[in-house]
Amino acid sequence: MAGIVHFDNVGLRYGTGAETLAGLSFTLAPGSFHFLTGASGAGKTSLINLITLAQRPSRGIVSLFGEDTAGLPRRRLPALRRRIGVVYQDFRLIPQLSAFDNVALPLRIGGMAERDIGQRVEELLDWVGLSPRASAKPATLSGGEQQRVAIARAVITHPELIVADEPTGNVDPEMAARLLHLLEVMNRQGTTVLIATHDIHLLRQMPGASIMRLAKGRIDDPTGSIRFPPREQVS
Repeated sequence: MAGIVHFDNVGLRYGTGAETLAGLSFTLAPGSFHFLTGASGAGKTSLINLITLAQRPSRGIVSLFGEDTAGLPRRRLPALRRRIGVVYQDFRLIPQLSAFDNVALPLRIGGMAERDIGQRVEELLDWVGLSPRASAKPATLSGGEQQRVAIARAVITHPELIVADEPTGNVDPEMAARLLHLLEVMNRQGTTVLIATHDIHLLRQMPGASIMRLAKGRIDDPTGSIRFPPREQVS
């Protein structure tokens, strides 16, 4: 079966310096769950940018949903991006919109009737503990609240792929576990999940998930194979 994400000898270079990412080859299978780890500066955010089409590789092939993204005309990229739910480290909420309208935005872009949007958004805001803050603008929300809005927005359309950059970095352990459970439920329903994180405790909650470790722009395992370590080996 073709991968949801497939990298073939991918490299990324900014300007004329050394490659930030070098020789990446791996596949994320449909319905799989992955953690992306590595020290600061290892290239995790750059890798996420390639997967979410925020950047193009300097070399190699990046395929999404079985399509080589390099050969896609620009007009097709928005439709491809709508198949991906993204949680950015800096949230990227629209400041003029309320928490409710930020979460509803992907549904409206996708053409869902307004009468069908309300209950869906309200249920998800309740799940992430933000029902009382539905009408609040991002500037009035704490960092953790903004993070929860960003996660709700990413999952509201039940995308085929969710990519999250440090999705629990600004919330307490109890809420982190609740948000991880939300992503786990979506994964059981068929969504492929990739979480970039420094949080070792988060990894320990999902001992069956695969772990990709980036070091100096390369995946530790040069074959790109995905490992499923027992709980005691996650460190």
